[in-house]
Amino acid sequence: MAPRTGVAPSAAQPATPGKAIAIVHETFGDASHPAVLLVMGFGTQMLGWDADFCHLLAARGRYVIRYDNRDCGLSTKLDEHPLHLADFIAAVTSGDFDRALAMAPYSLREMAHDGIDVLDRLGVDRAHVVGSSMGGMIAQKMAIEFPDRVLTLTSMMSSTGEQEYGQSTPEAQQVLFSGRPADRDGYVAAAERELVWGSRRYGDATALQALAAASYDRAYYPAGIPRQLAAMILDGSRAEALTTLDVPTLVVHGLDDTLINPSGGRRTAELVPGSRLLLVEDMGHDRPPALWPHLVDAIAAHTDVG
Repeated sequence: MAPRTGVAPSAAQPATPGKAIAIVHETFGDASHPAVLLVMGFGTQMLGWDADFCHLLAARGRYVIRYDNRDCGLSTKLDEHPLHLADFIAAVTSGDFDRALAMAPYSLREMAHDGIDVLDRLGVDRAHVVGSSMGGMIAQKMAIEFPDRVLTLTSMMSSTGEQEYGQSTPEAQQVLFSGRPADRDGYVAAAERELVWGSRRYGDATALQALAAASYDRAYYPAGIPRQLAAMILDGSRAEALTTLDVPTLVVHGLDDTLINPSGGRRTAELVPGSRLLLVEDMGHDRPPALWPHLVDAIAAHTDVG
């Protein structure tokens, strides 16, 4: 069955008064099945949840939903709020958080609200929420702020917002913040650098470049990256709130991850009462196709409730 595309208007507080936020989403599978909302990470379109991965999960009796976060893909862009990354980082590192907050047009909570609005648009009262990387942070925020809408939480390759956990290696951080060339050929070629945080066994430069090409052709938009980063950084520590969660939680982390160290996953599982930690060998900050059956099995088993 082909995916179905839609647009959800967001009820989150608009960054620009009078400007509506629209969130583009796609669904896979039967709408009568339990809903699984997939939340993607920093600067990555919903294409990061590969369509074949979504079909595999849908074949397990799940109604799978993926969407573009605001400032990414085909969802609303906040062009009215340019954010200069160097200025923002300088404000944060100097401890001038009032200045940093003034630069950020929206919060991680508003990004979480966008996902809830997708559920509203689709008529889904409660969903199993699966978030990857920054998407894991957004998914945690959904469970914290909107617990009545979250059946289960799966936090994948993510962390708690505490600075002591989940730190990047210097090499991974350099790649993350170095940016890519603006021309298509340069942008696609540069995707190979992301092998630095991928699976050492299954890392695939060709697959990374194919995703980069598809993303570039669909919606090249680097201007949204600093604003998403600001929302993520300024959310701060979720540690205390995570200890209060009463949501069945699965924490998944790859042992090869150098972008968010596995300590981020371990700490998340330590904080959330009753959570289960799944550490995956041969997985980095990626989801290699060879591991899809293992990941789909884990998600299907975890969401086989409610």
